[in-house]
Amino acid sequence: MKKVMVFGTFDIFHKGHENFLKQAGKYGDYLIAVVARDKTVLKVKRQDTRNKEQERLKTLSDNKFVNKAILGNLGDKYSVIKKYQPDVICLGYDQKNFVNDLGKKLKEFGLDKTAIIRLKSYHPKKYKSSKIRR
Repeated sequence: MKKVMVFGTFDIFHKGHENFLKQAGKYGDYLIAVVARDKTVLKVKRQDTRNKEQERLKTLSDNKFVNKAILGNLGDKYSVIKKYQPDVICLGYDQKNFVNDLGKKLKEFGLDKTAIIRLKSYHPKKYKSSKIRR
């Protein structure tokens, strides 16, 4: 079984998120979606989410493209990667947090065969949480 992992806030779930999950799912057989914790979002984006982490987790759990939805770790952001050992990590076209050293971290964890794939945007002028939020 080929495991794919994605990360995101997934607040105000929209068609861009849906397309992101659909694209990611094409790279394997089992899609794990890691939902950012409320405290992490506040720290990184300097704003609260509209939907709390449990609501966002439920939205992803109920999504037809997602096999498993989990909350990220408040401490070690890479612990879910170590635990689930994905074959592929798919990143959003604009994903910037915790990705700069990802390849190096994967090697440290003995996951040097894990592919990192940057996915394409889906109508980013229309389906982007920051734009929808306004």
